[in-house]
Amino acid sequence: MSPDAYLQMAETEAEHWWFRGRRDVVRSVLNRLALPSSARVLEIGSGTGGNLEMLAEFGSVSGLEMDETARMLTAKSTGARFDVRAGRCPDDVPFDCEVFDLICFFDCLEHIADDVGALARMRETLAPSGKIVVTVPAYQWLWGAHDVYLHHHRRYSRAALAACADEAGYRIERMTYFNALLLPLAIAVRLIDRLLKHDRASGDATPAAALNMLLYRIFSAERHWVSRGTLPCGVSLLAVLTAK
Repeated sequence: MSPDAYLQMAETEAEHWWFRGRRDVVRSVLNRLALPSSARVLEIGSGTGGNLEMLAEFGSVSGLEMDETARMLTAKSTGARFDVRAGRCPDDVPFDCEVFDLICFFDCLEHIADDVGALARMRETLAPSGKIVVTVPAYQWLWGAHDVYLHHHRRYSRAALAACADEAGYRIERMTYFNALLLPLAIAVRLIDRLLKHDRASGDATPAAALNMLLYRIFSAERHWVSRGTLPCGVSLLAVLTAK
């Protein structure tokens, strides 16, 4: 991502409705994975650290982040409580002698040119009964200024993410779209950005408090469905993978 994107993330991910809502949805899924007590957890592309506290509810947490500014912001916001190492996936993963019960790619895979290689590489550090949890942006037709600004390589369909996981050597335990209730709003925002030829996506900044809370509650409500079943559409995709 661009340096500005990391700074914006650090400023907004604690309160912005999207980051909060995604954490709630992901937490609801992780709660049902029957992870071992004190699980060993690794987040690939940990950014500025907004997910680390949530992941710490499930065990000891490490992170991999290639950007020095992001790592510094993580240390500042978390009091340097987490083991966040410099590196990038799949070419520079400094965890060769360690294994993890849970490895997470939260809106990270779309940033990696070799997404199949990244998933395949992490099989080497996955415990025998371990899980990979992936979230990615959905639908290439939703591509817009937001994707360009964040240096995305692609957005995913169910079929595309399934093919990527299969080629990398994983079985799909479950897959679902999410952020479905706000999909019409996302479509409208993308259309406006295209018509007005915006260089930056609308809605990146945290909205006014009342609107931010409303959007958060709508998004977060999906945790009740996603934790137990699947949604047929949405702005994002979530998959739980196990090694073949």
